[in-house]
Amino acid sequence: MLTLCIDTAYKYLTCALIRDDQIIAAYSKECFKQQSEQVFTAIKEVFSAAGVRKEEIDSICISEGPGSYTGVRIAMTIAKVIGELKPCDVYTISSLRLYAANRSNCMAVMDARADRVYVGIYNGSEVIMEDCALPIKEIDAKDYLVVGDGALLGRENDYGNIPQAFLLTRPMWKKADQIAYLTPKYLKESESYRR
Repeated sequence: MLTLCIDTAYKYLTCALIRDDQIIAAYSKECFKQQSEQVFTAIKEVFSAAGVRKEEIDSICISEGPGSYTGVRIAMTIAKVIGELKPCDVYTISSLRLYAANRSNCMAVMDARADRVYVGIYNGSEVIMEDCALPIKEIDAKDYLVVGDGALLGRENDYGNIPQAFLLTRPMWKKADQIAYLTPKYLKESESYRR
């Protein structure tokens, strides 16, 4: 089983190839707002490094957001096109869940602008708080390991090893039943964002 993983939701462009339970090639680089220019080169690079052909993939996993409006759509569009052209399974995972990976007592945060953050809280595979958008002043992170844009909460920024996070979160991937109806997870429309 060969899976192409892509994250373009935020600051990083990450592409990884996972064969069974092992990463066989990975690319991860900070290139905020430049993912669309570099994503196809990165995908080509991981296939070349792994010595496999694009036609060999059996599935795709992408981050579904939250994140940059355009960034989230890049990986989603690629997955939709590949999934429609080549019979393969398409999976999604939350961008915040990806940053948290399988860490215990972990709060994942991402800048949502206007003094707000996207936030999700996880304890290993368990979801403690579903992803939502909240004002920064409402966030109490003192009891958590903070990942992502930690500087917004007075911590270090820590995005972890995103290719490895795809592998670690594999049991949490959600299979898309109908690829054509995949939609990004923006959260700005959520009730919590309007507060």
